Amino acid sequence: MSSAANDSDVVPIAAAHTARQGAYRHADTSLSSPETSAKGKKSTPARKVRADALRMLGCVRIATVRQMAQVITAEDRDGRSYVRRAMKKLAELGLAETNGKAGRHPIWNLTPAGQKALADGNELPARPRAGTGAKAVKAGLGPHGVAVTDTILAYGSRAHLTDWQVEVNHAIKATGLSFNTDAVLALPTKTSEVRLFELDNGTMSQARLAKEVWDYERYAGHRVWEGARGTNGRTYPFWQRHRYTRSKTFPRLHVVLAGKAEHLLDNRLQALAADIRGITIAVWVNTLPRLQRGEPWYEIGVDDPHRRHERYPEPVGR
Repeated sequence: MSSAANDSDVVPIAAAHTARQGAYRHADTSLSSPETSAKGKKSTPARKVRADALRMLGCVRIATVRQMAQVITAEDRDGRSYVRRAMKKLAELGLAETNGKAGRHPIWNLTPAGQKALADGNELPARPRAGTGAKAVKAGLGPHGVAVTDTILAYGSRAHLTDWQVEVNHAIKATGLSFNTDAVLALPTKTSEVRLFELDNGTMSQARLAKEVWDYERYAGHRVWEGARGTNGRTYPFWQRHRYTRSKTFPRLHVVLAGKAEHLLDNRLQALAADIRGITIAVWVNTLPRLQRGEPWYEIGVDDPHRRHERYPEPVGR
């Protein structure tokens, strides 16, 4: 379980900025490094490494060798050489490819054939609209995707890897509202079935970042009318009726800030808190460096369905 999975690991924005360090690290649930077998002989389970790499890319879409080794091999081992060999073989088989780099490191993604291999093997839940990520990398957007993968690994590593989806669309056709959530984690609780993640890699303006967060409140506030014609009927939250039907509360939004020096990320965090003051959905924010160190989140928005209902008008009855 990740450090962020517990509600106690959050502090108000007004709290001191020096959070505890190292107290929220998750347990090492990764695979053992392929070094020696039980009989003491050299053992290199290349097929298993390739299968794990395919599964990981099927979940996070794009990743570097460093990121894949972080999941596939033990925490105290440097398994990058095993992963490099595995990726070379997957490329020869036409199942994975590189289309760009993050710094000096190639960014890997599945090919359509790789996605089909996962689907044929029933390795992941069906995701028919999921892309390979190749277009994003070719367009120069690879660093953002790599940062999203870093966020996923920092939040839960291998423990919940197959429960993630990236670039998940949220839309309300009636209002024209449409946006993609960078990552969604299916982690059911008594009140909510998923957690939402938005990553800012330091490339958008502060105003744009605030607007993206407010879009979630607009999505949460939209209501739909239900009831037979000629009856009183009643309204329901759109998200609860048509999207997250098993949730009692609107999913918590986690905003992760990355891509800049840490003191600049701190400034950005404080500015975002000011820009969304009064929002009626639960919003937690953290910087990627702090998240990777296991430090707690800052709570800058609280779920308030009653105030949200007052803020957004009722739809006209039939």
